[in-house]
Amino acid sequence: MEPVSAPREALQQPLKSVLGPATAKVMAEHLGLHTVGDLLHHYPRRYEERGRLTRLADLPMDEHVTVVAQVADARLHTFASSRAPRGKGQRLEVTITDGSGRLQLVFFGNGVHKPHKELLPGTRAMFAGKVSVFNRRLQLAHPAYELLRDDTEETVESWAGALIPIYPATARLESWKIGKAVQTVLPSAQEAVDPLPESLRAGRGLIPLPEALLKIHRPHTKADVAEARARLKWDEAFVLQVALARRRHADTQLPAVPRRPGPDGLLAAFDARLPFTLTEGQQKVSREILDDLAREHPMHRLLQGEVGSGKTLVALRAMLAVVDAGGQAAMLAPTEVLAQQHHRSITEMMGELAEGGMLGGPEHATKVVLLTGSMGAAARRQALLDLATGEAGIVIGTHALIEDKVQFHDLGLVVVDEQHRFGVEQRDALRGKGNSRGEKRTPHLLVMTATPIPRTVAMTVFGDLETSVLDQLPAGRSPIASHVVPAADKPHFLARAWERVREEVAKGHQAYVVCPRIGDEPVDEGKGARRKSPEDEAEKRPPLAVLDVAEQLAGGPLHGLRVEVLHGRMQPDDKDAVMRRFAEGKTDVLVATTVIEVGVNVPNATVMVIMDADRFGVSQLHQLRGRVGRGSAPGLCLLVTEMPEASTARRRLDAVASTLDGFELSRIDLEQRREGDVLGQAQSGSRSSLRVLAVIEDEEIIAQAREEAAAVVAADPDLEHLPGLRTALDALLDEEREQYLEKG
Repeated sequence: MEPVSAPREALQQPLKSVLGPATAKVMAEHLGLHTVGDLLHHYPRRYEERGRLTRLADLPMDEHVTVVAQVADARLHTFASSRAPRGKGQRLEVTITDGSGRLQLVFFGNGVHKPHKELLPGTRAMFAGKVSVFNRRLQLAHPAYELLRDDTEETVESWAGALIPIYPATARLESWKIGKAVQTVLPSAQEAVDPLPESLRAGRGLIPLPEALLKIHRPHTKADVAEARARLKWDEAFVLQVALARRRHADTQLPAVPRRPGPDGLLAAFDARLPFTLTEGQQKVSREILDDLAREHPMHRLLQGEVGSGKTLVALRAMLAVVDAGGQAAMLAPTEVLAQQHHRSITEMMGELAEGGMLGGPEHATKVVLLTGSMGAAARRQALLDLATGEAGIVIGTHALIEDKVQFHDLGLVVVDEQHRFGVEQRDALRGKGNSRGEKRTPHLLVMTATPIPRTVAMTVFGDLETSVLDQLPAGRSPIASHVVPAADKPHFLARAWERVREEVAKGHQAYVVCPRIGDEPVDEGKGARRKSPEDEAEKRPPLAVLDVAEQLAGGPLHGLRVEVLHGRMQPDDKDAVMRRFAEGKTDVLVATTVIEVGVNVPNATVMVIMDADRFGVSQLHQLRGRVGRGSAPGLCLLVTEMPEASTARRRLDAVASTLDGFELSRIDLEQRREGDVLGQAQSGSRSSLRVLAVIEDEEIIAQAREEAAAVVAADPDLEHLPGLRTALDALLDEEREQYLEKG
């Protein structure tokens, strides 16, 4: 690393040395801002124009807002009060307006004197406070305010000329106080080291970083804001993509054993016994994976696809190719139910090819073992022995695979199912078990996810992986009809839902009923899959529970049918027994939690009823729905909710019911959530690094930044000639961000 330069020191100065300890403490505690550079990168959320007033008509309830408005009326009321001096209290009511609506401000007690003198009719000011309702009218109680005196040169200058920046603020730190602090440190913007290579900046017509910081904080026109945002979006996209490109580059330097299957080996024998032809998509993705496996550097590939698109089959072919080439393959699943399900379906697909080491087993066969935390000691010992000797070519397991005791003979491929459920330590611990011919070798890596991810998110969250997409459903898959069942408005619709379940069972089919919780745990009203909203009457009762619903159905609308329950706190053997009975058709209705969300494959199940569907996320609903319609009979998914028709939760359910396109749904899901949620891990314990870049909207910028970053890293992997970029990268890759990137 080159020595720290003087310019960098200017932005690394602690805020307490510039703003004073009290202000710096509040900024650190409430906004996570510690240095001059942090504050300069705390950008305004929006801008108010001096000549135009904010819309008061659309203020959100229970949120901390900043508005610019004019005082229309101010009245001081005196009332009897036993607490006030001389038995009389005072209340100041001020009405402000912006032409779109009116808002009442209320001040009490000793707090009325200053505003009574200053907030006269005609006065313009910025007001900040929490919006509440009193007597059916919106109001701000005891708001903080800052007068806007246009005749004072200093005020005009300090409020950025024609545009007033409104900063992301908190109750402890109003927007204008942040604005004043920014004005104090703004001269340091001239010292900002530019992370973008000069050729990139010039080629794309982007303004220099110091100019962008000045214009974002003190714009004179809307064009200034647009120029600044365009430049700062590029910074965020490019620095993040360089971090990911460097990780990809580092991975290509690692040694791996090429794994090429033989022409007449295990993979060929498996393909010959398949009772169907692979879809075009499966063939294309399989070719990409097999090409990667044949290289001398480890594969890093993300396999994403629609529910039921055949990802497990593609992953199995990759595992068989590695076994064919003399290596071993491990599949890491997030739950025991899913690990057991994968083990069952893989051994069924392989048939006698999974009988390696058995008397009479075919020549190319291998052994497929299961390894989970709850296995008995004898079975566990045998599984560990089979892995260490190489007798088992394929192992499927949970976190138990990662333990120190687990040794492989020659681990060549790691398949991670539902990557978002595993941390970096877990993934790397398993990959660290690669050991070929006595040398450490990095196994190839295939990450699978059944949650469709928009292209831009794949390029950011999964940016260190090459992406393969399965978007074709195999032939024979049936369409799934989805309907919202408004239980509160139309209870007879729910009665009809249970009739439909009975009709499907009468035809010889089976059903799932999904509930948000188990029923034997205490209800914590503070938690839940969905935030509470004032309109939500349904939230007054706890979420529906598996144990309660199963009992009610068995004794009521589904009386006489074979009803069983499945949830995460059951003993593993009991869970496996329940799933086995359901798969064999010995159970008519399975009442379960989301433990059946991924991987569960029972083609005879044709109907799913999701209770309290509004308590689940969009992607989760899509995952659950994918458990039906897996055979030749059409699937039906009924989303039961007590939410009113106009609610956002109901609109979310309508969106799920309207399309089976997982990519479209994931886009809807992300658009409805905060930007930080998109990046998941980036939010844990620290602010998201994305301040102006919007993952969904800025698709083109992210795609272009990825190309530029790849070119820069290919030419200069250590960024020796780009010290500004290295500085920005160091700031991005603090401990938590590094971890998030590796979780990829």
